[in-house]
Amino acid sequence: MILIADSGSTKTDWVLIHTKHDLSEPSPQETFVSSFHTQGINPFYMSEQDIVDVFDNELKAQFPSDVPFDYSTLKVRFYGAGCREDMIPKMQSAFARSLHTDDKKIEVYSDMMGAARALCGNQEGIACILGTGSNSCLYDGRRIVNNISPMGFILGDEGSGAVLGKCFLNLLYKGEVCQSLKDDFIQQTQLSMSDIINKVYRAPLPNRFLASLVPFIHQHLHMEEVRQMVIDNFRQFFVKNIRHYQSPQFKVHFVGSVAYYFADCLREAASIEGYEIGEICQSPIEGLVKYHQNNN
Repeated sequence: MILIADSGSTKTDWVLIHTKHDLSEPSPQETFVSSFHTQGINPFYMSEQDIVDVFDNELKAQFPSDVPFDYSTLKVRFYGAGCREDMIPKMQSAFARSLHTDDKKIEVYSDMMGAARALCGNQEGIACILGTGSNSCLYDGRRIVNNISPMGFILGDEGSGAVLGKCFLNLLYKGEVCQSLKDDFIQQTQLSMSDIINKVYRAPLPNRFLASLVPFIHQHLHMEEVRQMVIDNFRQFFVKNIRHYQSPQFKVHFVGSVAYYFADCLREAASIEGYEIGEICQSPIEGLVKYHQNNN
């Protein structure tokens, strides 16, 4: 059995590939794929115990009841936001505690590697993430050979859901859009200025809160000020990240809900900055399953 996961700061997509054995059938082995979801897991923001709780309370509860689990044979391939090299031992320890499996069978990679493998497979190219956060890399078909640091939603993360939310609130409360839009926002979200300040500066996971405003932004793309704010943000993503790879021969590929739902704005921004968009996928999980099936 192999458990594959792609995790952002908001949600995690899981796929379990397992084989059923039935000696009474002509083909005694049959492969099944089960999919499920949990909240996002980010070891940079979450403690090891928080992560174990997600595994115990959300993940394991969704495992197929008709599959006899031998955790000693389970392999894990986890791709996640915040999974920098120094965070990998925390993730491996959390998996080992919850699933009681050998940590040698647990491989943890950055979400950027997940995007590169899902979008490019074994081919070279430029792979990007536009979700709650943003990131990008130059990939040679096997390794990430260059990565411009995204710097997080306070210092960077251009084009991400968190930064779109931040810029939208700035637009809204500094009087750069019509009063009716502000009224609609307050009525729909029931958020006061005090609530917003608390969620951004005092509550945990402010990036998730800011990214949660993206559906409202998408609903109002017909307003020129909102649409232009989104396009300008995407242009900054190309200028501050993609330009530094100096590889104009490659199409630029994307995964992430922001890229997927704002694809028209993204293509317009790319065209203005002189880039060609390749694949745009909402989630990399399907590509990751294909990658691991093709690469054993």
